[in-house]
Amino acid sequence: MVAAPRTEGPRRGSTPEDNRLHNRALILRSLFHAGAVSRADLARSTGLTRTSISALVNDLASEGLISELGLRDDSRVGKPANLVGLRSDAYSIIAVDLSADDRFTGAVLDLSGAIVAREEIDGGTSTGEDAVEIALELCGRLAAAAPRRILGFGVSAPGIITPDGVVLEGVYRDWTDLPLAARISERFGAPAHVGNDANAAALGVRTYDRDAANSLLVVHLEHGVGLGVVIDGVLVRGERFSAGEIGHVTVDELGDRCGCGRRGCLETVIGTQHLTSRLAGEAPHDVGRRDEILEDAGRALGQVLAPVVSTLNLNDVIVTGPADLLTGPFEYSVLRTLRARTFPSIHEGLRVRIADTSRPLILLGAAALVLSAELGIT
Repeated sequence: MVAAPRTEGPRRGSTPEDNRLHNRALILRSLFHAGAVSRADLARSTGLTRTSISALVNDLASEGLISELGLRDDSRVGKPANLVGLRSDAYSIIAVDLSADDRFTGAVLDLSGAIVAREEIDGGTSTGEDAVEIALELCGRLAAAAPRRILGFGVSAPGIITPDGVVLEGVYRDWTDLPLAARISERFGAPAHVGNDANAAALGVRTYDRDAANSLLVVHLEHGVGLGVVIDGVLVRGERFSAGEIGHVTVDELGDRCGCGRRGCLETVIGTQHLTSRLAGEAPHDVGRRDEILEDAGRALGQVLAPVVSTLNLNDVIVTGPADLLTGPFEYSVLRTLRARTFPSIHEGLRVRIADTSRPLILLGAAALVLSAELGIT
């Protein structure tokens, strides 16, 4: 299947084609978030001239990315405007989540994030090339199930990953300097984009959550502890692509031994496996003790996040993981700690919320990697 051309923003010394692609992305981004609008609405929201809008809309319609939806049905004075909208079924996106310990999951999505097919494959304890081949097999199954042209493959995986999809370090699967995006692209002849699972979660919230702030952070607790940060709509990767690796920040020098060899890492306090084990051992039937353990965990996370929230002036903190552990005492303790450790002007509008587990956030984030890279939609 033929993939769409990649969209990039204009750079210094950009060519007319760079500018055209940038303006095209502005239109697609506006339609993605606002829904059906008129050409005049697009001109106002993007700052482009009506002449530019008309030319780009015609180009996008000829590509099948947008469609004419007829006259606006409203009571405004004057001639009703013709509406245009993004065609969610224009392409299929293949999204893959490699973050679980025992399985790999994936889905075929349309451009709106709706899932049209799902697949799961046993990853077991596979590592190295065996794990790569299992991931490629899953990608192949999903590609076969795609009802439309494939826009691209988006893959979420734990580890330190470069923007061009090289897994520099993936401890759980024993991957080092693995060009995973290139392997997928070569196998299937379509663009592939690979990102860290916590970063994917942040992109999933930023792209598909209508209530999300333009700057936010997502704490991912499903497998280990990771942090995804978006500032002014842009994902923060860090100088060595390791931004958000907070799991091994020391919070208790006399605490439990961590898998990294040190004591008292944040992961040993709030990691879901550690929390579940501690609750089973210390509070199997004691609700009061259970709440104390969860409050302690929430306090530890709040202490680590407070400098980040204060430095970046963030108001939207989302935590992903098992809702039965995170909703209630843990969630409230994070918020109380953040408010106690930051200046009032910082935390006045602060909210801490638990991610909706009914939505596959990591898969949506993997799809968002593709939308951003191929169409400029963020």
